[in-house]
Amino acid sequence: MNTYRETIGNKLNNLLEKTYDAENGFKKAAEKTNNNFLKGYFDKKANERHNFGQELKAEIRAYGQEVETGESITAKAHRTWIDVKTLFATNNEEAILEEAIRGEKAATKEYAEVLNETTLPPSTLQVLSKQKKAIDLGITNIKTLEDLA
Repeated sequence: MNTYRETIGNKLNNLLEKTYDAENGFKKAAEKTNNNFLKGYFDKKANERHNFGQELKAEIRAYGQEVETGESITAKAHRTWIDVKTLFATNNEEAILEEAIRGEKAATKEYAEVLNETTLPPSTLQVLSKQKKAIDLGITNIKTLEDLA
């Protein structure tokens, strides 16, 4: 049976994996666009996710748990989908933005599930709430960019 520390550590490691996935996805999106503004935006989002990862690692270590590294199979499939979609899309940027929105919505769902945990320590609750708020704002920003694309 998992201890409380292991349970929280596992949940945070799952979010960390998704954060790595998002960071790599934003890097891939930056590579795929020819629009310099979007390239800069995606680079900024990749850097944001890198910072999220550092915060999550600190929380995981605070629970005496081991930080897992790697990338999920789902992320690899998602980035492959970005590659395929950009090959066939007439508006490359719009396709990339649609995929970014889809990925960000999935991330907010993951965060909400962990945040619904009633026994989260205050430090973890604060970090996750801040990160989810940034992701939610990112969805709004990407939707605005999509309207402009």
